[in-house]
Amino acid sequence: MNSSIRFIAASGLLVSIVSACTFGVPIDRRQVGGTGAIPAVEKSSSGNPSSYVVFGKRYYVLDNAYGFVERGTASWYGRKFHGRKTSSGEIYNMHAMTAAHKTLPLPTYVRVVNLANGKSVVVKVNDRGPFVGDRIIDLSYAAAQKLGVIGPGTAQVEISAVRSATEKRRPVVRSIPLTDQVAADIPLFIQMGSFGSEVNAQKMSRQLRALNENSVSVSQLQTSNGLFYRVRVGPLYDIDEANAVLRRLNKKGFSSARIVVDE
Repeated sequence: MNSSIRFIAASGLLVSIVSACTFGVPIDRRQVGGTGAIPAVEKSSSGNPSSYVVFGKRYYVLDNAYGFVERGTASWYGRKFHGRKTSSGEIYNMHAMTAAHKTLPLPTYVRVVNLANGKSVVVKVNDRGPFVGDRIIDLSYAAAQKLGVIGPGTAQVEISAVRSATEKRRPVVRSIPLTDQVAADIPLFIQMGSFGSEVNAQKMSRQLRALNENSVSVSQLQTSNGLFYRVRVGPLYDIDEANAVLRRLNKKGFSSARIVVDE
């Protein structure tokens, strides 16, 4: 992996040059060892452009992490990057509970669960990466050790955003009326378009995947007016997450996208 990456805002201007594989926090005793990082209310002054490009791919940073859950491969970094500056401007401490993620706001506190052994730890995401294969998160040496990832090098994990006890929930404009029960039990989707032609639907689907929207599906809907092909992103099970995804898609130019309930 290259030692540096360029963060480029949507305007194309160079935002900053940071280490692609480094991540971490100032050497702070409260975050070293123990059961994990202590969630706090904060916002990094750097590392949060609306989007950036790495190895020819553009990544879109989420507005917030409410309801964020993801499963995939975790890896870790150690001594080679100890003491280097991270994307957030903090210094990587391999003994702190930290991590790197491609699109979560910096910082975000997430719980990481090793799906193989059930071990979990809370880490502070304060850098960008990993940009190798299908990996979704890079763990510090300390976090990887707690989760049993040091030996094998990688592990299948689930990561979920953790809210600080002192954090105030930001108001979210609901695009559709949903009761809490409905929001919890019925999948939500972002409907990108509805086409009478399957060819046009598949074309939009490919366009979305090219923009790193991988949870795209094309489904058929029979109506009194004929057969339609719907292009949707999802499923999503949290209205806050759905709103965040909708804002991200709007920024990519899909102004007609809207949240819908599964039918």
